[in-house]
Amino acid sequence: MTLSRRSTLLGLGAFGLSACATGGTLGPRSGAPSGGLPADLRPVPNAAYETWVANFRARALGQGISSGTLSAAFRGTGYLPGVVKRDRNQTEFSRTLEDYLAIAASDERVSKGRAAFARHRTTLAAVEARYGVAAEIVTAIWGLESFYGERRGDVPVISSTSTLAFDGRRGAFFEKQLIAALKILQSGDTSPATLKGSWAGAMGHTQFIPTSYQAFAVDFNGDGRRDIWSENPEDSLASTAAYLARNGWTKGRKWGGEIGNGAPQGRSLQPQAGGPTFAVTSNFNVIKRYNNSDSYAIGVGHLADRIAGGGPIRASFPPDKYGLTKDDRVRLQQRLTARGFDTQGSDGVIGPNSRKAISAYQSSIGQQPTGDPSIALLRSLG
Repeated sequence: MTLSRRSTLLGLGAFGLSACATGGTLGPRSGAPSGGLPADLRPVPNAAYETWVANFRARALGQGISSGTLSAAFRGTGYLPGVVKRDRNQTEFSRTLEDYLAIAASDERVSKGRAAFARHRTTLAAVEARYGVAAEIVTAIWGLESFYGERRGDVPVISSTSTLAFDGRRGAFFEKQLIAALKILQSGDTSPATLKGSWAGAMGHTQFIPTSYQAFAVDFNGDGRRDIWSENPEDSLASTAAYLARNGWTKGRKWGGEIGNGAPQGRSLQPQAGGPTFAVTSNFNVIKRYNNSDSYAIGVGHLADRIAGGGPIRASFPPDKYGLTKDDRVRLQQRLTARGFDTQGSDGVIGPNSRKAISAYQSSIGQQPTGDPSIALLRSLG
């Protein structure tokens, strides 16, 4: 592949890292939690979409998709307005590396990662033996993509990809994903009822898009199906290792590390001015084939190190643009919550919930509700 698995699909801005404390998960994007989809991610009548599907059917037949597969795949599916809304309203934003790592390697993600690693130790060791990719790296990708399988997405992939192909903004790309999804069904790897994923069609424990599934997914447990959708993560973990191995992973080589903290030799990288400096190797670049972002690759590598028993980043980060350190931001969140303005957690990342709480507090004391943190605001909270 010449593009990363996800750069074409979403990019880092849409990756939308949000800690549990700020009301989300790390991953596109990973769809709605189980228990039901939002109303706008359920099919609604759309005559133009139905016409498009009828015309698409002929194109799909020409690419080897059987009439029976098409009928079964589109039964009960339809146009999803929320998919188009999310695709058009992706906010391009950037987080500092400090914020990114606070989410990607949060205490909860590390502890859950260590538990998942221990629980699946035998499978992960077998995957590493076959593909040469460090087990903790595979586990870290699993953690960033779906919170170790807890948030895999519940949106029917045929509906999501056909909606986006019909919408046309990236029609050719999503029609390829739709054809690939139909081929997955035709091969018998899964059923229309279980072919689900994120709103943009990323699927399974490690969020493969359909074309990446076709190219890299493996049947690791030998049951005759490449099943990345089941509760059993074996095929997903092995498929992720296969992806990295086929994109150039070098067995036994570290991804990199913080300079001065046991880092291997490699090129120097300082993503955040005034923050830690890393030495990164060729395997760092391979991780970026999964998501073309330095922050993502450092997040995977650092989370993997933590899962394997390593400690946190040693170097400090500079104050943010408001003059606040992470400790200041944590105190601000804690004090707001104690006053009844709930920030939904205190991870030091000022996200939408924290800004909402700040605005409410500012209004309560007669200030303009900007939602911006500040040293003065922290002091006013005592």
